[in-house]
Amino acid sequence: MCGIWALFGSDECLSVQCLSAMKIAHRGPDAFRFENVNGFTNCCFGFHRLAVVDQLYGMQPIRVKKFPYLWLCYNGEIYNFKQLQKQFGFEYQTLVDGEVILHLYNRGGIEQTASMLDGVFAFILLDTANRKVFLARDTYGVRPLFKVLTDDGFLGVCSEAKGLINLKHSTSLCPKVEPFLPGHYEVLDLKPSGKVASVELVKFHSYKDEPLHAACDTVETLPSGSFDLETVKSNIRILFENAVRKRLMAHRRIGCLLSGGLDSSLVAAVLLKLMKEININYPLQTFAIGMENSPDLLAARKVAAHIGSEHHEVIFNSEEGIQAIEEVIFSLETYDITTVRASIGMYLVSKYIRKKTDSVVIFSGEGSDELTQGYIYFHKAPSPEEAAEESERLLKELYLFDVLRADRTTAAHGLELRVPFLDHRFTSYYLSLPAELRIPKNGIEKYLLRQSFEDSNLLPKEILWRPKEAFSDGIASIKKSWFSILQDYIDQQVDDLLLEKAAEKYPFNPPKTKESYYYRQIFEKHYSGQSNWLPHYWMPRWVKATDPSARTLKHYKSATQE
Repeated sequence: MCGIWALFGSDECLSVQCLSAMKIAHRGPDAFRFENVNGFTNCCFGFHRLAVVDQLYGMQPIRVKKFPYLWLCYNGEIYNFKQLQKQFGFEYQTLVDGEVILHLYNRGGIEQTASMLDGVFAFILLDTANRKVFLARDTYGVRPLFKVLTDDGFLGVCSEAKGLINLKHSTSLCPKVEPFLPGHYEVLDLKPSGKVASVELVKFHSYKDEPLHAACDTVETLPSGSFDLETVKSNIRILFENAVRKRLMAHRRIGCLLSGGLDSSLVAAVLLKLMKEININYPLQTFAIGMENSPDLLAARKVAAHIGSEHHEVIFNSEEGIQAIEEVIFSLETYDITTVRASIGMYLVSKYIRKKTDSVVIFSGEGSDELTQGYIYFHKAPSPEEAAEESERLLKELYLFDVLRADRTTAAHGLELRVPFLDHRFTSYYLSLPAELRIPKNGIEKYLLRQSFEDSNLLPKEILWRPKEAFSDGIASIKKSWFSILQDYIDQQVDDLLLEKAAEKYPFNPPKTKESYYYRQIFEKHYSGQSNWLPHYWMPRWVKATDPSARTLKHYKSATQE
């Protein structure tokens, strides 16, 4: 996890512009480099490094003797760089996994490069010999990327939008900053002036398709075409375990977030099992956060005791949570209601990890709810086919919601996140299964995933079959939800008259509640006029919901009252 930043065709002094690069210093606390491009005095790269692999030669932009005309700035992890080296006979100059991008590009161009990378990434690749600039981002947007491109060809690229919004440019007072789409690469021509012109934006991978890199995966071809339940369950276990195994690549200590829900508990259990297998000689640290006696704390304690992790509990009170709201919204770059709520706990636990432990590479359970239909409202899906479509929509928008939350809250404290549920091979297999296999059954969501691990003894039965609890709800008590605590506080901060006139002040995504108004006010304070970064609020479907919390849904109420 690093922070990348680059400018092409800047009209302003680069020493002034580079101050914007310091806005993302939190993403790479270990080192910083600012480098001009030879022959293009108005082009430069900025890089903030979190040293996770190759501590000696890992600085960027990466340049190697074999390709002196290539410059690479990337944020991410490429898990199959050794397999690709073996398959194509690449001669690496460093131990940096991202070096493979240079070799793949030289061998087969940008399309093959992006398609063959098994991992999470956002990168800027400059080819001065052919005068091209390439941008690319992984399938689910696990690693963030923003860009600004003006009409006269000034290009700015950064891991977070905050590194671009204050850039100076002669023809535009406020250039439009926008997220770069996941699963895409863009080709731009580099002119002698250092300015660029976009040539094409290409979608290189659809999450339903088996990725091109599956051909050189460590797991050989699985039995396909058969949807026999035992085969399916076995394949799910094999692919999930493989997803965790490949993410063990690190020279820094590994830890795991543990809410006590199904997803993080499965990740923690499989992670600990594999760490023992490869003789990692330190205990796995697991981290739970919540208010006194919250459901998450109690459940996480059970899981930690079962798997034998070194468990840490972070207990916070409502005042600490409320005090963090503004810094959380600044970090997130969004005003989405459920994202802000859920981010407060994740932000505070990340802060604890950074200050009190030496764990840096942090595993987490993001992506499972979208992939395996874990949200409670999936019980109301009109048909398996519509549930499957909704699952795909959620995956497509992950970069706006859960993946955004997970990246920004951890990156704010210099931690690197690993999310095995979003492994390309695992997700494409799960989505290839018949729609009726993936829906909730017997009133239980994620039924197939739970069933697949039922006989593994990885988790206590009551955890494996624990009903869905949203992270922002599970950190508080059942008697009073976290969202209720927030609403009670905000009710005193926002006047009724302000809310009445909200649509006039904020015509795009107008706030409908005092809580959403409060978040929007803070967002506009830091990112004025950028409300279009969030196309719409996250809300459940097929139910008449006015609040995104699962605790407001009938299914949750009936389940907790039984």
